[in-house]
Amino acid sequence: MPGVTQQAVGYPSLFLLVLLGALVPVIPTGVLVSSTSVVALHHNPFNLLLVFGTAALAAFLGDVALYWLGQRGMRSKNGSRWLDALRDRAPADRLAQARRGLEHRRVPLLVLSRLVPGGRIPVMLACLMAEMPLRVFVRGNAPACLAWALTYQLVGILGGSLFPEPWQGVVAAVVLTLLISGGPPVWRRLRGTRGADEGGGAGAEDAEEGRARA
Repeated sequence: MPGVTQQAVGYPSLFLLVLLGALVPVIPTGVLVSSTSVVALHHNPFNLLLVFGTAALAAFLGDVALYWLGQRGMRSKNGSRWLDALRDRAPADRLAQARRGLEHRRVPLLVLSRLVPGGRIPVMLACLMAEMPLRVFVRGNAPACLAWALTYQLVGILGGSLFPEPWQGVVAAVVLTLLISGGPPVWRRLRGTRGADEGGGAGAEDAEEGRARA
């Protein structure tokens, strides 16, 4: 009975949290999937299929709902708070890159946007600006959500297989997930700062050379 109770509470909770995380991109849904996979691995490995299906379906429905709300905002003269939220979370350089990639490969770009941290919102906004029909977005987003759920479940399986206790595996899965999701943005920020410093240094050297010639 405790196991049945946990499933009756756990899977609906996972579904709702991942769904909300797709609509409001502040909930760490990857952490939820990986940590839930650790618990399923230690108690009943067959439950991993339920975790995978629940997470993928919730992510898919959340993405479709958010895209539909974005379409309504694009058609409205006053926009919508969902569309404004998408624009606020889409840096100009990432949005321009997404719009260029959308011209050549739609489905691979949608799949990649789900796997790359911070890539989902710029690509979704690029699809909205390109006036991609909802049915086309749905066809491309379905494999993206499957790949996303599988990736973070594998992270949880890896963390859970390293330690004998579930809580240890959860901690390991959370750390791995945070490294995967937080590592690339930090690296890009460091590269941008380094490039700006180098550019500033080069500009100062050019200025000094100009003054010397004068």
